[in-house]
Amino acid sequence: MISKWMFFAIASLCFCIQVVSGQESSNSSPETHPLPETVAKNAKLQEEYAAKAFFEGPVWDPAGKKLYFTSFVDKDTKILRLEGGGKASVWLDETKGINGTYLSLKGRMLGAQAFGQHVMSYGFGENGPTDTIIVAQNPKWNQPNDVCQTPNGNIYFTDPDFKNRKTSAVYLKTTNGAIKKIITDMPLPNGVIASNDGKTLYVGDSHEKLWRSFPIKADGTVGTGKVFFDPKTKRQDSPDGMSIDAKGNLYLSGRGGVWVASSTGQALGLISVPEFCSNVTFGGADGKTLYFTCSNKVYSLKMNVKGAQFP
Repeated sequence: MISKWMFFAIASLCFCIQVVSGQESSNSSPETHPLPETVAKNAKLQEEYAAKAFFEGPVWDPAGKKLYFTSFVDKDTKILRLEGGGKASVWLDETKGINGTYLSLKGRMLGAQAFGQHVMSYGFGENGPTDTIIVAQNPKWNQPNDVCQTPNGNIYFTDPDFKNRKTSAVYLKTTNGAIKKIITDMPLPNGVIASNDGKTLYVGDSHEKLWRSFPIKADGTVGTGKVFFDPKTKRQDSPDGMSIDAKGNLYLSGRGGVWVASSTGQALGLISVPEFCSNVTFGGADGKTLYFTCSNKVYSLKMNVKGAQFP
């Protein structure tokens, strides 16, 4: 029987293969896509950190003014903090697979714990979490992958079934503590985020290679979904994490880099990234820096717009 750790390794390998095959496809038939206007003029990707690891789950702590991100090296999973100068420190060790993260309304780190079947909440501290709270747990879940929160406090998280693509789901935890399975018709739901007004839920699918949107009802459940974004590109890198800016534009990792799409699903351009990019988030003192977690690298890019979490 293959362990969940082995499944993660296989999934990561598939991501790398997809990136390589996509690059070969692009070389044989060059594609050109405009750079989004939300990128600052003359801005270029800046390497912030490099190591032999698969990086994920970037989140910016506005109080401490630091970037945190998750790190996977075989069974060794950590949360790192970017210290500048190409260095990062271990903020939390042995995380049991904390993958996607999100800045909560209370200024805490929410984390989807793949191998512990939990959704966690951590208080930001100088030498590690000030406290740890279990937000949700179920040993029957596959491996929680990504998490987000809406303005009313509801929490959404994905639980993909990478092995069989039969039991994948998206869950809701309401403010009164109820946990509901709300989406069951996506083969591999991965990244998840909500619109700034909390009325739409966006979910990427790593099997279908596209993104869907769902109207959020008054009780937090969702209505019938539709294809939100499916870019015109031959690149088939799996959709992964995502972010959103103050204007409601989506930043979608996968399919060749990071695509920027309007709230209506219009393609605004592509930010090309050398490695497979797993996730993005806004940060920086002014909220106008976009951070990219990738295979072996973390990058930053100056932007013209703030992230949605910045006032």
